[in-house]
Amino acid sequence: MADPADGFVPPASLAEFAALARAVLPADVWDFVDGGSGTETALAANRAALDRVAVLPRMLAGVDDPSTEATLPGGRAALPVAVAPMAYQRLLHPDGEPALAAAARAADVPYVASTLSSTPIEEIAATGATVWFQLYWLRDRALVADLLDRAEGAGCAAVMVTVDVPVLGRRLRDARNGFALPPHVTAANLPGGRDDLAHQGTPGVSAVAVHTGAVFAPALSWADLEWLRARTRVPLLVKGILDPRDAVRAADAGVDAVVVSNHGGRQLDAAPASAAVLPEVVAAVDQRCAVLLDSGVRGGVDVLRALALGADGVLLGRPLLWALAAGGRAGAEAALALLAAELRDALILSGCPDPASARRLRTRIGG
Repeated sequence: MADPADGFVPPASLAEFAALARAVLPADVWDFVDGGSGTETALAANRAALDRVAVLPRMLAGVDDPSTEATLPGGRAALPVAVAPMAYQRLLHPDGEPALAAAARAADVPYVASTLSSTPIEEIAATGATVWFQLYWLRDRALVADLLDRAEGAGCAAVMVTVDVPVLGRRLRDARNGFALPPHVTAANLPGGRDDLAHQGTPGVSAVAVHTGAVFAPALSWADLEWLRARTRVPLLVKGILDPRDAVRAADAGVDAVVVSNHGGRQLDAAPASAAVLPEVVAAVDQRCAVLLDSGVRGGVDVLRALALGADGVLLGRPLLWALAAGGRAGAEAALALLAAELRDALILSGCPDPASARRLRTRIGG
């Protein structure tokens, strides 16, 4: 965990980072990170669904020193975890994406860099972390191709295309706050001026939503995914899958992994919790590609739950933004170290020598 000399004292659980972050962030930035779409039904469902997953531990397994290592689409990792793609991290801390990427490197887990990072992909990759590049599909196909070339040129180990944002979900907290990016936070991977709309605050309007509406392509199709598969030499992941039929079609297109995600409850508010549909997706792809879980993960026990439901790993999002806000790189390192300790304890308590064996555990829904 973080050295006390860094001036950051970590809390006892990942969930406790939320209060630390809220205490230091402007109210509108907190709402931007914490909020969901609509009435935030999907946001609440993610947590409720994971809490309903009970895992049947195996006894007398003789496990006292489990391995937490796992194989993810981009290679081996110290945990079955990747840092989820999250935009504009300099909103949370001046050091932004490089600080969180450096923490991921220290934890030996992949860091997924967003198209809407507030630091260029080249600077993020220079931290030495294992970096995956998250792609939003833009109206400008030439810019999409340029981003892919830059990501591969920077040494990114995988590409993750997000498919559930044809338009930005109606995030009412941001609209009420008239949320806009401050001048020092930019979409650093886009050409100069392409994010001007995100800085133009208007009462009752989310400037971020206006910006994404102008630059995102709403008509992303399976033909585009096939183009991307042919264009991309590194492993390809598709994030935002909920219907098993889409998971099968993605596997047919040759993707290396699907990420079961409702975008943290920030897109379709009527979407199901990611954990609720995870077993159906796992069964549908039938080991033809890896399956990762995103949305709602808050600690090592949740990682165990995801594995027991059939996932190969998880993406961890908001808790790491909270930790970044609370303590910069030291906070993020503390959060990832705490997650590793929680997962190790969960593996011992469930009688599993490693994450692969946790996928053979049985579950009960509802306790």
